[in-house]
Amino acid sequence: MISINNLTVAYGGFVLLDDINFHISENDKIGLVGKNGAGKSTILKIICGLQHPTSGKVAVPLGLKIGYLPQIMEHHKGRSVIDETMTAFADIISLEKELDSLTAELASREDYESKEYQDLIIRMNDINDRLSYSKDESPRVRAEKTLMGLGFKYEELDRATETFSQGWNMRIELAKILLSKPDILLLDEPTNHLDIESIEWFESYLKDYRGSLVLISHDRKFLDNVTGRTVEIMLGHIHDYKVPYSQYLELRKERIAQQQAAYENQQRMIAKSEEFIERFRYKPTKSNQVQSRIKQLEKLERIEVDVEDNSALSVKFPPAPRSGDIVFKAVDLTVGYGQKVVFSHADIEVRRGEKVALVGRNGEGKTTLMRVITGELAPMSGEARQGYNVNIGYYAQNQEDILDKNDTVFGTLDRIAVGDIRTKLRDILAAFLFKGEDIDKKVAVLSGGERARLAMAKLILKPYNLLALDEPTNHMDIRSKDILKQALKAYDGTLIIVSHDRDFLDGLVDKMYEFRDGQVKEHLGTVAEFLEKRKIENLNELERHFRPASEVPAEVVEKKAVSQQKYQEKKFVSKEERRLRNRVAFLEKSIGETEEKMKNIEAVLANPGPQDDIMELTREYLELKRDLDAKTDEWINAGSALGLQ
Repeated sequence: MISINNLTVAYGGFVLLDDINFHISENDKIGLVGKNGAGKSTILKIICGLQHPTSGKVAVPLGLKIGYLPQIMEHHKGRSVIDETMTAFADIISLEKELDSLTAELASREDYESKEYQDLIIRMNDINDRLSYSKDESPRVRAEKTLMGLGFKYEELDRATETFSQGWNMRIELAKILLSKPDILLLDEPTNHLDIESIEWFESYLKDYRGSLVLISHDRKFLDNVTGRTVEIMLGHIHDYKVPYSQYLELRKERIAQQQAAYENQQRMIAKSEEFIERFRYKPTKSNQVQSRIKQLEKLERIEVDVEDNSALSVKFPPAPRSGDIVFKAVDLTVGYGQKVVFSHADIEVRRGEKVALVGRNGEGKTTLMRVITGELAPMSGEARQGYNVNIGYYAQNQEDILDKNDTVFGTLDRIAVGDIRTKLRDILAAFLFKGEDIDKKVAVLSGGERARLAMAKLILKPYNLLALDEPTNHMDIRSKDILKQALKAYDGTLIIVSHDRDFLDGLVDKMYEFRDGQVKEHLGTVAEFLEKRKIENLNELERHFRPASEVPAEVVEKKAVSQQKYQEKKFVSKEERRLRNRVAFLEKSIGETEEKMKNIEAVLANPGPQDDIMELTREYLELKRDLDAKTDEWINAGSALGLQ
């Protein structure tokens, strides 16, 4: 369908894409992957004709309809959400007008046998066929369903587009692209501004989409669930795998291992041949054999091992100073701006060592709560307080406004660093992939991913015991996200995180607070369980808007019945009991980790080396011992309350 042939993109002496070739076939679902700056977005722009290559060409069939969603786009103003979305049906509206005109003309003519009359009939039939194909539902209903699937509420559809944020306007543009039914979708980071529920809906849509898809995403699960082919860009070259992302990782590892083994075997053979040539070069009796070996080496096709770009984050958060058992507590909390209430009557408790996710639809108050936690925003009513000795490291979503664009990368850290850490600033920046001349770059010229890394580097400068992170993985590539996730799992302080990345949250957080319809609800259990429950509720909500009860599919009714049954079975378990069970599980895990750390220190103290700081190790051991005693006491008390002891 689309052929990319001998494509090269170079800027001055730097080659971004080097003579690449691949083909996009009909119904292909391709994940385009690679590190930030590898050239993924450039390929999409070239396919769309928005950018031209240095050499090579892209062959796109005439009449192919392309739906392209860039990372950054212009948003239209002056219309309501639904009216702007309905512009996606401009071609259908035009056909309907033409059909009305043809019908009127045919009614007024009597030259039934003429060629002109027959041509009008043919054109009318053609339009009718096209309209019947596109009218499985009315355009308005399709637009409403798509907008609500992407997270809009029904009552918001008549609001002006300019009253919504950039992220919400991106959803309007995405809805218009989907409704236009393109032959191929080119999507550049479409999930960056979508919440978890919208991602789930969008994922289902793309699974059923019958056209071709080229998708750039740093969401591993999204790639696995939507794509069946992975095209990797690495150091200017591409590697094409006919499998989803997770399988690609395994095949890639095998390919490089096989290349390395073949390369080493060939190098041994070459070394033996060269040794033979050198040894017998001047012996007349061996001259024929020597010449034969020389010719073999000249004709030999040398095996090369693909160079891997192994640069990656190296993140380790400093040990967290001890805080009180309650890190943040809100009782009957109501918060908003001016007269507008964002959420009300919320009860929230975050305890020391917990890792908590704030999830839900954009605009429901997740970032607003972060501002309350950090003390930037006062409640309208109710109580919100930090615990004893809490020191917050805050990563804000709007890095554009917080980082000084006129400062350099190095200066951003140098301005706030104090004490001995100032001598390690270059090492810290190198750990976040700012090396050599990179540290002198102005913040203004950094990409979104680079700004995210710089903001994260600031959190390494001080030993915080509460990390409050608002969408930290936006613009981060998959490898960087994996490393950050492992660092946060190893972090011994408390974590509160806003994220829509299911894979990132899975296995990281202990509990979630869901923000929905002006309320905040605590959820215990895994991310997968939460998503399954919300999927059932959302499906019922969508069906309620568009179908009478008699038309709801049997499987939806069945799912609803199962959901209600589960609710009936669980409603007798009190919220406090669920909270205690969750706390017991957390304490058991935390006690095990603390005991393992103490065991490692004991081993060092039993046989210290010249580089080991005995005083520091002893201090750390005693701190862990106090922490272990406190957690053990709490575990016993919680277990007794549940009747487990």
